Amino acid sequence: MSTTIESAFPQINILTHEPLSTYTNTETGGPADFLAFPKSVAETRDLVDYATQHQLPITVIGNASNLIVRDGGIRGLTLILTDMNQVMAVGDSVTAEAGASLIETTKVAQHHALSGLEFAAGIPGSIGGAVFMNAGAYGGEMSFVIESVQVLTREGQIETRDNQALAFAYRHSSVQDDGAIVLSATFRLKKGNSEAIQAQMDDLNAQRAAKQPLDLPSCGSVFKRPVGYFAGKLIHDAGLQGFTSGGAQVSTKHAGFIVNVDRATATDYLNVIKHVQETVYAKFQVRLETEVRIIGAEA
Repeated sequence: MSTTIESAFPQINILTHEPLSTYTNTETGGPADFLAFPKSVAETRDLVDYATQHQLPITVIGNASNLIVRDGGIRGLTLILTDMNQVMAVGDSVTAEAGASLIETTKVAQHHALSGLEFAAGIPGSIGGAVFMNAGAYGGEMSFVIESVQVLTREGQIETRDNQALAFAYRHSSVQDDGAIVLSATFRLKKGNSEAIQAQMDDLNAQRAAKQPLDLPSCGSVFKRPVGYFAGKLIHDAGLQGFTSGGAQVSTKHAGFIVNVDRATATDYLNVIKHVQETVYAKFQVRLETEVRIIGAEA
């Protein structure tokens, strides 16, 4: 099958049995059967059509910044869209392809004196992942600024969905439910002052650097915010900072993060998550739900 898919798309970079630890922010994760890097909407659609015809499961990952891939890896076809990374500002809008980094998109908005994306200045994900998760920070989230999103359905149709059709909720959008692949997003912003926008971005990034363990591999914020609580405070109050399984550790700098301190595996991460959930529930009767997306096969 590897020869067939590679020969079908000689113009696309397709790797076989590729370790996903090379691409995830945790530096963990097993191999992808086939890992493809399409450079356009047409290439993405062709790959999806091929995978559907040949009954290959399809998985899309972005910057893999809020993602854990299990050590067994991912069966079928995995798409990374980071070669689709164009960002364009027109009037009060910015349109970014799915593989563009959210950080780069905020820089383009700032350069054009467009305000509204400052909250995302330090979020390390891709546009596609940010839409998928309704990413947010510092009181802002994607749902506040997205006007529309272009998606590719699993049936091979290209659709434009407006904000309402995306059914945004806390760390959720409709593309999580129907498997549509985000191709690009258009943000409706407001005219502002470039220097003031940059100052706010700098301030938020300084806050992030002071509080978060940015010097170590991690999957970002691991748990959703429980109603009435803060996950990090619960984990701290449970005495779990510094808890380690294998090479994965609850960060001593920010309890809401799990960091790779010594060649961790995905299983190490999952063991830490399970222990944190069980301990917090035993102490406070609060169930922590994961915000990080966990995918792939068991080792």
